[in-house]
Amino acid sequence: MRSSFLSESPCDEQHIHGYGFNPQSWLQVERGKLPKSSYSPSSIESLIKIAEPPVVPLYKPLDYVEVLSRIHEELEQCRRSERPGLYLVQSQVFRGLGEAKLRQRSLHSAWRCANTVHEKVIFGAWLRYEKRGEEIISDVLASCQKCCREFGPLDVASEMPVRNFEVIGSWETGSSSQLSAMVTFQIQDGRVTCDRCKIASLSIPFCSMLNGPFTESQLELVDLSENGISLEGMRAVAEFSSTCSLGDLPVEILLEILVFANTFCCDSLKDACDRKLASFVSSRQDAVELMTLAFEENAPILAASCLQLLLQELPDCLADDLVISLFLGATAQQQLIMVGQASFLLYCLLSEVAMNIDPRTETTVFLSEKLVQLAVTPTQKQIAFHQLGCVRLLRKEYSEAERGFEVAFSAGHVYSIAGIARIAGIQGQKALAYEKLSSVITSNLPLGWMYLERSLYSEGDRKLADLDKASELDPTLTYPYMYRAASLMRKKDAKLALEEINRLLGFKLALECLELRICLYLALEDYKSAICDIHAILTLSPDYRMLEGRVAASKIGTLLGAHVEQWNTAECWLQLYERWSSVDDIGSLSVIYQMLESDAAKGVLYFRQSLLLLRLNCPEAAMRSLQLARHHAATEHERLVYEGWLLYDTGHCEEALQKAEESISIQRSFEAFFLKAYVLADSGVDPSYSATVISLLEDALKCPSDRLRKGQALNNLGGVYVDCGKLDSAADCYTSALKIRHTRAHQGLARVHFLRNNREAAYEEMTKLIEKAKNNASAYEKRSEYCEREQTMTDLQTVTQLDPLRVYPYRYRAAVLMDSHKENDAIAELSRAISFKADLHLLHLRAAFHEHIGDVPSALRDCRAALSLDPNHQEMLELQKRVNSQEP
Repeated sequence: MRSSFLSESPCDEQHIHGYGFNPQSWLQVERGKLPKSSYSPSSIESLIKIAEPPVVPLYKPLDYVEVLSRIHEELEQCRRSERPGLYLVQSQVFRGLGEAKLRQRSLHSAWRCANTVHEKVIFGAWLRYEKRGEEIISDVLASCQKCCREFGPLDVASEMPVRNFEVIGSWETGSSSQLSAMVTFQIQDGRVTCDRCKIASLSIPFCSMLNGPFTESQLELVDLSENGISLEGMRAVAEFSSTCSLGDLPVEILLEILVFANTFCCDSLKDACDRKLASFVSSRQDAVELMTLAFEENAPILAASCLQLLLQELPDCLADDLVISLFLGATAQQQLIMVGQASFLLYCLLSEVAMNIDPRTETTVFLSEKLVQLAVTPTQKQIAFHQLGCVRLLRKEYSEAERGFEVAFSAGHVYSIAGIARIAGIQGQKALAYEKLSSVITSNLPLGWMYLERSLYSEGDRKLADLDKASELDPTLTYPYMYRAASLMRKKDAKLALEEINRLLGFKLALECLELRICLYLALEDYKSAICDIHAILTLSPDYRMLEGRVAASKIGTLLGAHVEQWNTAECWLQLYERWSSVDDIGSLSVIYQMLESDAAKGVLYFRQSLLLLRLNCPEAAMRSLQLARHHAATEHERLVYEGWLLYDTGHCEEALQKAEESISIQRSFEAFFLKAYVLADSGVDPSYSATVISLLEDALKCPSDRLRKGQALNNLGGVYVDCGKLDSAADCYTSALKIRHTRAHQGLARVHFLRNNREAAYEEMTKLIEKAKNNASAYEKRSEYCEREQTMTDLQTVTQLDPLRVYPYRYRAAVLMDSHKENDAIAELSRAISFKADLHLLHLRAAFHEHIGDVPSALRDCRAALSLDPNHQEMLELQKRVNSQEP
């Protein structure tokens, strides 16, 4: 996705030299082929190019808290049929905030309360698409005799409501007593004899034909040879008229009957045929062909079944021209047949998937235009027109893009001004772009993206001032750090440039920032550090391309590898131990990456890699590594352990325990005991579990393992002992862990000192961790609990500088301000963090502050927004109930 937005044209490695950058030239110095001299601004310029940040195709309301609150309130009051649409908007808000798990939960809520089969099919497919890459979980669950088909194919026919059809009675006429009770239909050379009354009851046309004032009513033999039905088909119709059911018929006969039923308006027969045909959709080709027929014959059940199969094949089916033609060519009537009233939902999904594949294609344009045509509400228009504007902008169709952004902006999507300004800047009207953004800044509560966007249209100190303000308001924005780092590098201040980019990488592992740091290291000829970051990038994204997509990261890694010392297996383990002990997660990833390129035991290494990725808050990459660990497991009992972790990480605790026990039954191993102890400790509320967890960890420590894992087990065991009040045993565990350099054990030992009323020792213990750990924001935060208020405030300010996403410092500072009766300052402190991080605890505290000062509407707003993040949070529910009682 990122390369699609940043690169203007696809390029191959062979083109790289034509762009003024040759990775080899940066390596010649070590070979002695180039003079070692300080880097020049021109060489830096060719290497370090900071692309403008993209205008992202996301729904980004000015005040997401207000929007979430309003959605939550509407969900409490609306009709059930309106809920899926509200959950869709909620999911779009979370998508704009980068909250993937919350987005999935909203989609799951929409799926759970879907009112129609079409909504169920669309949201089910959307969730499957969001969870792509986790298909292995279904296989693992199946091995536990548990089926995981939550979002699997529905039996569409049985899910569709059964209609009550009017039974057509025979018409009494003067000659009816003379009519034969039976009627025979001639089909070419064959004949089918039917009960006249039962056939007549199928529809008004049949009733009129056989009992009314028509010639056929006087005949005992009626010729239907020209009505497109075969002898076998007519026999099935005759059988249906008597039994109201269709037997096991081939699809060709069912298609004949469907057309016949439509011709003679036999609604019950058509419905039965529609339901039967729905079960014949088994391939993409079937779906396309049968969907066309469903359109022609108005067969909604068959159409829904075809739609389900196509959506189950996302994203691959969007590469099929026939599928695209079907979706793009569907008229309003055909959309009604295919998807009922859920057209906007369908094209919202399809256009999003197309955007993720390639936002510049004609397919993406047409699907986005379709979405625009279906947008009705102001929110739908904001989402659809802004997305279309982004697509047009990427395609350099500036007039069309501007129209899309202007409609979205007029509908209330203020972020679309970024697109309008971007087009003005491209057309050479930078002053106009600057003015438009200045107007937005002065008219609204300023947000970080506003200053970032405005900075693109100014230079020098004014530009840097806007970027500094952007970082102040939203420290998660990557572009300001990258621009400042590149500017410092051009001024030959390499140390400050690295410090600047490291500020961001200390709390947000952004690939584009790692790429920039690699370029800085290359400019400094620090190949060892550069290849470390290359390995980190390749671990997170194996196909990542650098330098605006012009060269594969793996290519640069190969070039650098020849100029960096290679370690043997024993040296790699020593290096990993060293980095792990110093809490250098990126360094640890690099060592593991190098080890995986050798013949080392890959299962164990991929498992360690997954642990590091979880620590770095990269859950998708961690899941991929864990799956690779399972694939490369050397033994059955090892594979079972990795399957257990896969299940645990996806919320299947009981099945994870089952896998651990299976593994132990084959061979008692450290990892199997550790897995079982971890799952029990995390999921057990019974106090008796503590003794079991202690026993399991002790069993784990008796099994062979390396010091890295044993240190973790000792640390966990110490935590259980603390929870049980056994402080001496806990101290012994932490001390043992520290002896084998498990650095994080300092934190556990500090807790023991604190519980023994020795705050000074606790403080000193945490200071040791701060000194040893490369990533130490959490250590400063923990140390703040063991010192006086002034030092606490200093430590927490350091935490915010190192990792502004940690919420405890904001809450503590706000509480101190509240205690000092500075209510407005306290609320402002929380609001500062809430503006860029959706966090329940921040919203909860701000709601309590609002309640305290008597601002009931604001308190209710925060309560509802917080409950959007966690609908079952008990304290939040109680606060909302209390605040509700105060509302006039």
